[in-house]
Amino acid sequence: MRPPSRPDARPRGAAANQATRPSSGTTTRNRAAAGAAAGAAGAAAGAATARPPAPAAPAPAPATPPEPQPSVGSVTSLPLPRFAALRSDEVNLRTGPGTRFPIEWTYQRRELPVEITREFELWRRIRDPDGTEGWVHQSTLMGRRSAIVRGAPGSETPLRRRPEPDAAPVARLRPGVIVRLRQCEAGNPWCEAQTGDYRGYIRRADLWGVLPDEEIK
Repeated sequence: MRPPSRPDARPRGAAANQATRPSSGTTTRNRAAAGAAAGAAGAAAGAATARPPAPAAPAPAPATPPEPQPSVGSVTSLPLPRFAALRSDEVNLRTGPGTRFPIEWTYQRRELPVEITREFELWRRIRDPDGTEGWVHQSTLMGRRSAIVRGAPGSETPLRRRPEPDAAPVARLRPGVIVRLRQCEAGNPWCEAQTGDYRGYIRRADLWGVLPDEEIK
C-alpha cells in the first residue's frame, strides 16, 4: 500500500534551498511564529488526545446453572428418566405442559420410543431418539416397551436366533427400525425383541430405548 501523497512536499533542489534560507531580518520572526504555531498545534493535539478513559464493560452475568434432573417423577413417583412409547400415529409435542402452549412438532409414528425426563400434572416432558425435547399429554404414551435400532446409514444389525454373537440371524435390521422389547434381563447385553413376524435377540448396545442395566419382563 502506497503512503498518501503530500501536496505541501517540495522536491529537493534550488527552490528548496531558497525556501530554507530566509533573510536575516525575518529569521527571528519566522522562528518565533513557527514556535508559536508548533506550540498551538501541540496544545491542540494534547487537548484532542486527552480524553477520559472509556468506562469498563460490565461483567457478564453468571450463567444460570441447569435445573438438576430429578430421580423420580413428581406425579407418579416412578424413576426418571424412563422410557415409554407413543400410543398413536398423531402425537403433538408442545413447548410447555399445557394446551395453551404452541405445538412444536407432530409425531406420526406409533410405538416410537421416547424418554420421559420430567412430569407436571398430566404432562410429561420427553426426549425423542434425535434429541428433540418437549411436552406431551400422558394419555399419548403407553407402557409397552419398544426400541429403535441404532447404526450408521446403510448398515445392518442382525436379529439373532439365540443371544450369542455367532448365532444365525433371523433378520437384518436397518437403522431406524422399531422393535418391540419382549424381555431384557438385568445386566445381560442381549434383549429379546420382535419386529413384524421376526423374533430373536439383539444387542442392547444396538438399541435406543432401553437403559444399560434395565430389566424388562
